[in-house]
Order: sequence, then structure tokens, then C-alpha cells
Amino acid sequence: MIGFSTLFYKELLRFWKVAFQTVGAPVLTALLYLMIFGHVLDEHVQVHGVGYTTFLVPGLVMMQVLQNAFANSSSSLIQAKITGSIVFVLLPPIPYSAFFAAYVLAAVARGLMVGAGVLLATVWFTHLQVVAPLWIVAFALCGGAMFGALGMIAGIWSEKFDQLAAFQNFLIMPLTMLSGVFYSIYSLPTFWQRLSHYNPVFYMIDGFRYGFFGVSDVAPEISLAVVFACFAGVSLLTLNLLKRGWKLRA
Repeated sequence: MIGFSTLFYKELLRFWKVAFQTVGAPVLTALLYLMIFGHVLDEHVQVHGVGYTTFLVPGLVMMQVLQNAFANSSSSLIQAKITGSIVFVLLPPIPYSAFFAAYVLAAVARGLMVGAGVLLATVWFTHLQVVAPLWIVAFALCGGAMFGALGMIAGIWSEKFDQLAAFQNFLIMPLTMLSGVFYSIYSLPTFWQRLSHYNPVFYMIDGFRYGFFGVSDVAPEISLAVVFACFAGVSLLTLNLLKRGWKLRA
């Protein structure tokens, strides 16, 4: 537990010491999305019986939770590998399960902090009514944990920043941007509706949004089951890579 708590504390400090960049900048990005899309479409579009800006806010919050959870664990590992400081983490007798837990929990903490910042910043633009807070918490935690574990895989696999950027640009960004953040999938043609159901991020966004409106494209129980199954699969893969020391131990 000492190894876990020390590593967790280190990861928290790592992003908190540059909070202006790691927390403030993503909040500003979400606000820009909201002001541009909300201003243009709010008077013309309604989704699930609510105004477009109100519909958009939960999606932006969850998108920032996921992207920043991924960024935290992936950037930490790739920086440690490139600078050589990863050796100081691997030398102490810290179990790989504690290593995994510390990185994922720190990633979740950053994701939730950014998400809370986006939520607080957007209260001036629209009125959100929370219908089912437990669903909000469940999807935020599971989604953030899954992307924190996915970030560890990206950080372990990448040997330079270019590879990490490719992982983020060609996998993470399409998954989040095409998940229903800015639209309901039922506004899409039938083919794209069906394809969206193969995107796990869709279930995270849809279930998280259900906690605010009580309306969703898929039953929240099904969405949570899909998200948890994906999290379990990604976690098992990450733990296996850590146990083997793949691309971590010379």
C-alpha cells in the first residue's frame, strides 16, 4: 500500500502542478465547443425534447473526462520512458496491480476534475436538471477508468511521442467525436446507427446523458454492462502487459 499511495500521489502532483494546462485548457476547449455549436444550433435543434445546448453539455463533460483520463496515464508513461525515469518506478518492489491501480485512479481523478470544471463553467449557459445522479457517477467512473487503462496501453506501446499522437488521433479522437457527443445517433442513416453501436464510447456518452435527462437511445443498464465489460477487457490486457514488462523492462 505504501508503494501504491506514493505512486498515486506522484501522479496526482504531476498533473496538478501544471493544472492551468492539464485542467484549465480542456475546460476552455469545451466552452469553445459549447459557444460555437450552441449559439448556432440552439434555436433550430431539439434532441429528446430539450434544447441543443442543454443536450450538448453532458456530452462535452463526458468527452473531456475520457480524453483527459487517457492523456494523463499515456503522457506519464511515455515521458517516463523517454527520460529514463521509469526505472525509478520499476526498481522498487511495487506489485504490477498496484502500479496499474495508481495510474488508473490518477487518470480518473484528472478526468473527473476536468469534467467538474466543464460542468461548473457551463451552468451560465443552460439549466441542467439531474434526474439520476448515480448513473452519472457510475458512467463517469467506469468510462474514466477504461480510458485511463487504455492510456496505459498506449504509453507502454509507444516509444516516441509521434506514436502516441497517432494512437490518440486515429483511435481516441474518432471514438469520442463519433459517439453522439454532438448528436443523437437516431438522426443518422440506418447504416451509421448500427455502426455506432459498435463504439463503446457511444454507450458511455448515452448512459451519462441519461443521468441528466432520464432519456437515452439505449437502456442505461445495457450501456453500463457494455462499458464495464470493455473496462474489464482493457484492464486484463494492461495487467498482462505490466506483468510481462513489455516495452518497460530492457
